[in-house]
Amino acid sequence: MAKHGKKYLEAVKLIDSEATYEPLEAVELVKKAATAKFDETVEAAVRLGVDPRKQDQAVRGVVVMPHGTGKTQRVLVFAKGDKAKEAEAAGADFVGDQDMINKIQQGWFEFDVCVATPDMMSEVGKLGRLLGGKGLMPNPKAGTVTFDVAKAVQEIKAGKIEYRLDRAGQIHAPIGKVSFTAEQLDENLKALIDALNRAKPAAAKGVYLKNIAVSSTMGPSARVNAATYR
Repeated sequence: MAKHGKKYLEAVKLIDSEATYEPLEAVELVKKAATAKFDETVEAAVRLGVDPRKQDQAVRGVVVMPHGTGKTQRVLVFAKGDKAKEAEAAGADFVGDQDMINKIQQGWFEFDVCVATPDMMSEVGKLGRLLGGKGLMPNPKAGTVTFDVAKAVQEIKAGKIEYRLDRAGQIHAPIGKVSFTAEQLDENLKALIDALNRAKPAAAKGVYLKNIAVSSTMGPSARVNAATYR
């Protein structure tokens, strides 16, 4: 078993592992239990009543957090001509076409999100193994393959995140930082759950939102009353 330090063991005492809390109370407890010297990320883990092995029960999408995530995303845009200029004006950190493709092929990955115009995807597709392995490949479902590059960049900078069902049938997503107010974290969590409810597959049967928990990077988790969102 993993050994925990004194601070963590003290933090655990603040949260009853057997109890479920209303969302606002849960994030308040997570904030109190965060003891790291850095501004920890607060993450939500949501277990869904779907079968991740079945294609018709896949859950994937995007959501813009009302209060952002607390993290500044470095955005790379693959575009040419006027679209490249639009991306730069919107605040993209890196913009280019073949020059950026060459840099990535040489091992450069100083970015967090990729956006590409549809006409660039034939070339960007050649980076499939490099970008796909890191979860960075532009995808139409995530809104990162689009001619509206300005909107894509602005949304990402504003706190847009992508969520995807993992093999265990769970969604993990950041909802902010410990430095956020409890109300901000509560509203971000609601935005995520609302997005998941909208993304419910037609093939999903029974209880959809099974379990919800929130935790900070180094702290214990608090279980959230999932019935609040049903």
